[in-house]
Amino acid sequence: MIGWPGEIASALSLASFLAGAVLSAGAGLWIAIDGDRERPDRSASIVACAAIAIWCVASIAFGSPSGAETLAVSARNLALIALIYSLFTADGRAESLKPIRPVIGALVLTQLLQLGLLTVRIPETGVPEVDALVFETAAIMNMLVAIGALVLLHNLYVGAAPSSRRLVLWSVAGLSGVFAFDLNLHTMAYLTGDYPAIALELRGAIAGMMGALLVFGASASGVGLQFRPSRAVTFQTLSLLLIGSYLVTMMVVTRALALLGGDIALATQIVFLVIAIIAAIAWLPSERLRSRFRHFTSRHLFQHRYDYREEWLRFTRTVGRGSSASASFDQRAVKALADITESPAGLLLIPNESGELELTARWNWATIEVPSPAAVHTLSALLETHDCIVDLDEVRAGTDHHGEATRVPEWLSEAEDAWALVPLIHFDRLVGAIILQRPVIERRLDWEDFDLLRVVARQLASYLAEQAGQQALMDASRFDEFNRRMAFVMHDIKNLASQLSLLSANAQRHADNPEFRADMLVTLRNSSEKLKTLLERLGRYGAGQPIAIAELDLAEIAGAIADRLKPIHPVTLVRADPVMVLADGETLEQALLHLVQNAVDASEKDEAVYLNVTQTGMIGKVEVVDSGTGISPEFIRTGLFKPFVSSKDGGFGIGAFEAREMVRAMGGRITVESREGMGSRFAILLPVTATAKLMAPVSQSHHSKAA
Repeated sequence: MIGWPGEIASALSLASFLAGAVLSAGAGLWIAIDGDRERPDRSASIVACAAIAIWCVASIAFGSPSGAETLAVSARNLALIALIYSLFTADGRAESLKPIRPVIGALVLTQLLQLGLLTVRIPETGVPEVDALVFETAAIMNMLVAIGALVLLHNLYVGAAPSSRRLVLWSVAGLSGVFAFDLNLHTMAYLTGDYPAIALELRGAIAGMMGALLVFGASASGVGLQFRPSRAVTFQTLSLLLIGSYLVTMMVVTRALALLGGDIALATQIVFLVIAIIAAIAWLPSERLRSRFRHFTSRHLFQHRYDYREEWLRFTRTVGRGSSASASFDQRAVKALADITESPAGLLLIPNESGELELTARWNWATIEVPSPAAVHTLSALLETHDCIVDLDEVRAGTDHHGEATRVPEWLSEAEDAWALVPLIHFDRLVGAIILQRPVIERRLDWEDFDLLRVVARQLASYLAEQAGQQALMDASRFDEFNRRMAFVMHDIKNLASQLSLLSANAQRHADNPEFRADMLVTLRNSSEKLKTLLERLGRYGAGQPIAIAELDLAEIAGAIADRLKPIHPVTLVRADPVMVLADGETLEQALLHLVQNAVDASEKDEAVYLNVTQTGMIGKVEVVDSGTGISPEFIRTGLFKPFVSSKDGGFGIGAFEAREMVRAMGGRITVESREGMGSRFAILLPVTATAKLMAPVSQSHHSKAA
């Protein structure tokens, strides 16, 4: 060791350890006589001060380092660790001690292992490699003890209630000072191969001053101390000790192999190092290993599986992320719920107007095939009535609590990685459901999972309901603006129609050429009629009732549209069963033309669009099938039939909405199935003539009662 000259170093060391002994002994004596007797750490503080004083005396008597001094250091550290443990026991709650006991035990074991090194360390072996190995191992163990103690002290102070922090402030400060000094001392020794002399000589005085700080902590009453141990700090401490143990083991084995000497020993040492490094790279970053470790510690060290404060903070961070984030709100909602159970993926289903659940968003689950609709209305009714989380493993095993076994769709039961179905209930109304994928570490759902998932699901349901309400208000506002614009358009068209009518009348009186006059009259009359027809359609826009109901053949209308568009794009009528329905021909033609035109726009130039006209029971169906770009489930749910929302550049976003409203006015509906990159299938469903006639009296009676 390089330091002061011999006489100065000896005098400084003597003064330092003597001061440390006096300060610590005086502090212990004061705590024993005048300290607060209600403090739960009173006895441990007295023992810690006595241990520091004994260590200082041993250093003066036997020198540092020496065998007696090493034993005294170990006894001092064990006493300080006991003091830390007594501070955690202050509130007397088992949940405060449960996560701390294994950490305390690991530190005590590490400290006791150093006593085994005394048999090799005190009498030098004469083999430099062995002496260096023992020195480095002792330094690493001392660093591990210091780091573990500092982490525990941090956890102690941060986990204390605000009113309790002032009661532990001085004790934490004194203990932190002792272990922080030791950490620096052993780190420098490990890096340089020897202890710095100046640090060894000042060690006693530093420990004495830090021990004297316990006096200030012992003067305040410790009654009512409360702690909330942090799970994260516990995980970090245990991980740190495991990593440190791994490093010590690897260093001891490699150094032991080096003692064999020769090329074989060198090759064996290299092979062991490579295997150890590969094992560390393979297992330490492993998500499965970390999940198993968290699950084990949560199960055995904590009263509850979840740290509810951390879970709620993570939930709010995920849901409250700005709209500029790449994931949509629906995807963030799925992620927020999946993160709680460590599920790697999930699906969001939203009920449509018929109560059927439809896929709205996926999060990290692109492989599962979800039909349209994903579930029938009876499952929605069950979830809404019972607010029950469905354990899909129980459904597969035949367990049935509320009748869900017969209502869970077949595709969901057959998906082995589907784990749980969580309903989203807002004011006793189902606003959605989230399907969670099975986590990496398989386990059964228990009461704690159900309680936390149900609470978080209700919060998510309120967010989704609020989002839907805001969207409805925005749509209403934009509709109002659209109607105001349409009023101006109608006024201008009326003026134009009047001008054309006047022109037609003047042409009849003043045209000289009979042929020209006849052609002009025909043209003007046609233009006038078209404008009047447009005015009539605009005037009844949104009324919901067609004006010319008649019996029509769906195959005939579909064939006419196919013939009209064939010169522009290949449109083929594959199947044309004669199906008679009651509908307005112009309205039905416009709605079907819009769907076919959309299919043409979504397809490549040479890709055909197919039309199928069939009858299923009492329902007539016209299908429009393409193999174009397809539509995402989210856009089908939130944008396809919403006014003013368009996926086309420059599109106004009113066509699909208007087509659906036209078909609804005739007693029908539009369905859609689509996969991105594979194409879409739109279908107009209308009741056949017989069914429509039977439904007409019922509809008229409802209208008369309402009137």
